Amino acid sequence: MSDQLFDQFKTWYEKRHDYARAWKQRTGGQVVATMCTYTPEELLIAAGMLPVRVLGAHEPQNVSEPHIFGMFCPFCRDSLAQGLLGRFDYCEGVTLTQSCIQYRQAFGSWRMHVPTVQWDYYCPMPNDVQSPHARKAHSGEVQRFREFLEQLTGQKLTDDKLNAAIALVDENRRLLRQIYDYRKEANPKVTGTEAVYAALTAQFVDKAEHNAAMKKVLAALPGRKMDREEGIRFMTIGSENDDIAFMNMVESVGSTIVIDDQCSGTRYFWNESKPNGNPVKTIAERYCDRPACPTKDYPSHTRFDHVLNLAKDYNATAAIFLQQKFCDPHEGDYPDLKRHLESNGIPTLFLEFDITNPIGPFRIRIEAFLETLREDDLF
Repeated sequence: MSDQLFDQFKTWYEKRHDYARAWKQRTGGQVVATMCTYTPEELLIAAGMLPVRVLGAHEPQNVSEPHIFGMFCPFCRDSLAQGLLGRFDYCEGVTLTQSCIQYRQAFGSWRMHVPTVQWDYYCPMPNDVQSPHARKAHSGEVQRFREFLEQLTGQKLTDDKLNAAIALVDENRRLLRQIYDYRKEANPKVTGTEAVYAALTAQFVDKAEHNAAMKKVLAALPGRKMDREEGIRFMTIGSENDDIAFMNMVESVGSTIVIDDQCSGTRYFWNESKPNGNPVKTIAERYCDRPACPTKDYPSHTRFDHVLNLAKDYNATAAIFLQQKFCDPHEGDYPDLKRHLESNGIPTLFLEFDITNPIGPFRIRIEAFLETLREDDLF
């Protein structure tokens, strides 16, 4: 690439802990480690805090096994290790909104065994978001979180503060969608690696700063000239994935990742809220309505058609399942989702991810998949 359009996001990603520490020193605000993208970060922002999504380090570690089982998914183990190793020692608080059982235990171990934790909050959320009672139930839980933060800070989280935070976060979601829309084009002006830098950094950078950076990128994108061939257009599907080395490898062998269905990508920002005069209800309903994680996608599998429509909208030739090893929710719907995509003309490849990933063997499998697609005249 000849320009440095996304370098700010790359720097933020690579120095995310330095960024959070600098923000804390500059503002005097609290920093909160958030686990799972169902966390209603609007409340934390309204309270003057910086939500920082816990990401893995993709490094070998041996500190989590005394606390959680080795057969728990790599992301759970890597996330907990980052806390135990002191990487998030600048965070006063840690929060989790109910997602999977394994990550809940990782959160439980973090809150008990990371010595710098001053407060923690577990926000229950209905897994059966399709229930007619889910939205009301979650509104009650968001209100309880609001009251907890008011007691913690000694400051009222007024409706005005909540509405301002909702508007700020919705602007962030809207700008990310606009960046992603450039990936619909032939020879996209945004690569998959660049897009994931933008989406991931939105999860730990001050939203006002992040919005300003995205506006600069969006102003420059119409005139951007890319010096690469798009090759085969891939979609990635899975849970959390911030393995930049893998993304770079895939896009270096004759392909472009044009869209994803992952909680580190589109599921985090895809839908905006729908203000209804009650900010707590607005926040709660937005998280109930977002593209579903497999933990919350039953009895009807709403995400199957959502994933297929994303693939079609972004003209993806094929899909790669990036399966976190031992991730029960994604393993549970993989066979049916694979069948749904393939019966609608989207070939798939399954790769199993661990804390560290074998880029060499993965490269061989990606190249073999590309060759198969070319032989089948899909490219």
